Amino acid sequence: MSVSSPARAEQWVHRHAEHRFGQLSSEDFKAAFRYYPLGVSLITADAGRGPVALTASSVSAVNDDPALLMFSASSRSSSSPTLREADTIVVHLLDADSLDLAKLGSARGVDRFADRSQWARLVTGEPYFPRARSWIRARILNRMDAGGSTVIVAQGIQSSVSADAADDLPSRDGLVYLNRTWHRIGDHSRAE
Repeated sequence: MSVSSPARAEQWVHRHAEHRFGQLSSEDFKAAFRYYPLGVSLITADAGRGPVALTASSVSAVNDDPALLMFSASSRSSSSPTLREADTIVVHLLDADSLDLAKLGSARGVDRFADRSQWARLVTGEPYFPRARSWIRARILNRMDAGGSTVIVAQGIQSSVSADAADDLPSRDGLVYLNRTWHRIGDHSRAE
């Protein structure tokens, strides 16, 4: 540790003393995750009052048999009431070519479904964005309140990976969110 002044030393000791006793500040928590790259997904649902969409970087695979995934949604999201009531969702796993869909799902105060040419409904009724190269339709199994968010666990019941995505997977750039910015990952960013 390099501390240049007594005031900075006291600040460092105070911050780390809190951590030892189980108290981590919101600022420190966010700073720790700021440099952790997260995959980007667009989640859509409709509980009967119209479609909703949100961009999430919290989606993760839980298990492959049965196919389970989980994500969290902030209670401040305009999509939260629908996600609390919907039986099913569609999770679009986005690549760098779908950055505009990620931005659409994260935009505030816009009608994400105004452009009817961008989205459709599956035969089962869920809204989805066909241009996403990969998506999973899932049935919600469980919801758990966690702080100011809801953690949702869902079981995959249908999926689609477009033929062009499967054929040229090695040349596709992934999309991650890192330090409050969208990033492409691919062969150019390979560490080994």
